[in-house]
Amino acid sequence: MDQNSFFEALENQYAKQLPFVVYSRPINSVIKCWLQEDDTLHNAKNFKESGFVFAPFNIEEKSVLFPKANCTYLEIECSDIETKTIIQTEILPNETERLQHTALVSKGINSIKNHDLQKVVLSRCETKSLQDTNPITIFKRLFSTYKNAMVYCWFHPKVGLWIGATPELLFKVEAKRLTTIALAGTQAFNESESVKWANKETEEQQIVTDFITKQLEPYTKTMTVSEVETVKAGNLLHLKTRITSVLKDDTDLKSIIGALHPTPAVCGFPKAKAKDFILQNENYSREYYTGFLGELNLKQATTRNTNRRNIENNAYSVVKTQSNFYVNLRCMQLKDSSAKIYVGGGITKDSIPEMEYEETVNKSKTIGSVLE
Repeated sequence: MDQNSFFEALENQYAKQLPFVVYSRPINSVIKCWLQEDDTLHNAKNFKESGFVFAPFNIEEKSVLFPKANCTYLEIECSDIETKTIIQTEILPNETERLQHTALVSKGINSIKNHDLQKVVLSRCETKSLQDTNPITIFKRLFSTYKNAMVYCWFHPKVGLWIGATPELLFKVEAKRLTTIALAGTQAFNESESVKWANKETEEQQIVTDFITKQLEPYTKTMTVSEVETVKAGNLLHLKTRITSVLKDDTDLKSIIGALHPTPAVCGFPKAKAKDFILQNENYSREYYTGFLGELNLKQATTRNTNRRNIENNAYSVVKTQSNFYVNLRCMQLKDSSAKIYVGGGITKDSIPEMEYEETVNKSKTIGSVLE
């Protein structure tokens, strides 16, 4: 299938108001899409299903599933997509939003100083008008702009339209091998300055790493934790640690999701208390922001050499089940000719409310740069 036919199929699906997802994983030239045959709303019940899943921040709410059996799957290899140059218009600062967010952050800091929490991630939502409301066009810009992110456009007429470019892997599982990322700490990228991290960011990163390793420990046979490194996502820098483990034979996917989601990188620590604080104090619903999305239990064939099988090729195929989920960060919801852009940041005892607000402004520029 060529590029024109691929995107024409997507445009036709959207014109019919039928569910679809189009996406490309980080550092990958393959663009994939799932086209659901009707507008039935399917839910993932136990994460033993096969398809593409879109899960909310609050996992107690329902996760949407595009079942493999009910979808047409397409993919193309594409190193770049031609997109027209856009003139970026900045989202003008809103004094009411600034005051509301700094007050929220101050409340979070007080809760941490009172020893109720160690960290909490607080977010807000800002709205930007759109001149071009075609989500496929916006996805093309994302793909061309953010090569180190999972870029996607997801639509279901009974749920909504979401677009994002997330740098954060929640986890991936191939057979019994699990890989996950601890990603926390944020600063604006400046190529003329050397990178320096303050105690607040390094502490935030360590909280996430410690949480993940502790949560995974009951389910794993072995675990390896990498050194911390600095990574770039758009115009931002983050601290990153890679964690790999081999799962015990009796571990299921739902248990891992329950153990890791939401991580301290998008919720806080302790998880239950931080989540309660968010639900009670943010004064808006995150919906699928800081949820996760990705391929669920897809079969992948690999080849192994052997002298005992397949005499002709000295090889045989081994089918493994693979799932890969990305945290829904740097995302927006398109609705009524406008984009609702979701942004947040990790709050610790060393946080400064005004600087936390500025961090959310920088993050909104990252995803907002593809909008007209």
